[in-house]
Amino acid sequence: MLIYTIRRLNLFIITLAILTMIGFSILRLDEASAWSSQPFWSGWLSYIEGLALGNLGLNQSGEPILHEVMMVFPATLELCFFAFILSLFVGIPLGTIAGVRRGRFIDTLISSVTIVGYSIPLFWLAMLLILMFSLNLGWLPVAGRYSLLYEIDHVTGVAIIDVLLSDKPYRSEALADVIRHLVLPTLVLATAPTTEVIRLTRASFAEVMTQNYIKVAQTKGLSMFEIVRRHGMKNAIPPIIPKLGMQFSTMMTFAMLTESIFNWPGIGRWLLNAIAEQNYVAIQAGVITVASFILLANILSDLAGAAVNPLVRKEWYAIK
Repeated sequence: MLIYTIRRLNLFIITLAILTMIGFSILRLDEASAWSSQPFWSGWLSYIEGLALGNLGLNQSGEPILHEVMMVFPATLELCFFAFILSLFVGIPLGTIAGVRRGRFIDTLISSVTIVGYSIPLFWLAMLLILMFSLNLGWLPVAGRYSLLYEIDHVTGVAIIDVLLSDKPYRSEALADVIRHLVLPTLVLATAPTTEVIRLTRASFAEVMTQNYIKVAQTKGLSMFEIVRRHGMKNAIPPIIPKLGMQFSTMMTFAMLTESIFNWPGIGRWLLNAIAEQNYVAIQAGVITVASFILLANILSDLAGAAVNPLVRKEWYAIK
């Protein structure tokens, strides 16, 4: 496990170094920037020193742009977290059923729905849900993070936590309003990752259910539920844990479009505005922040998968 961890940390450091080169190159695109007149390598080292101190540059008002990032990034994390949890709660059970009942009608039905869900354009699904649940039925709000009727102090940046920490008399009403605003963007953002979780879980269970120890458990008279619970879950879930981390990374990219559609005040919409304004400092700050988080999520998912799956920990010796 130690050797595997060291290898992953080395990969993290190398990838992060390449990422800082990209961020520094973005700053050099602005000919009026002081970075463009510096030699690349010496300027890159100075740029890394600034990043190590938390310096992502200054905005057009001369204030640290890190403050803007800290205001918008928690909103994106909140949206991605709930969408990821939803994709796991829906995808793993459906994928388990499809894998256990491989080749039967329920497997065909779940696989067909999965293909349809993966093929639906994100913006089209968002517009359809807004038309149905917001404009026609009036159940959910069209856009935004919460109603302007409520004043929520920015403490952590996560609206649900900030509401719970608030001592305002309308805290319960504000919490319900935040949840209502969260429903539609969460459903839209979770659609594609849910279909991928179903596919991964189905493939893993379909392979596990053909193993000899499953056949032995069947000859002992165990029910299918007991076989799946005692043998299937233990052997089918660990191999897909690293791939689930990649789905969370993919979700971060889908969040940019989702935030734009639902006017969600996250880093995705903030980045799109920075690109439209050709604000290179904000662009590099957003790219560094999002890409670093995605890289960290992938590394942690790999380590978590290795911690619960002994076969992954032996990979280094097999390669060697």
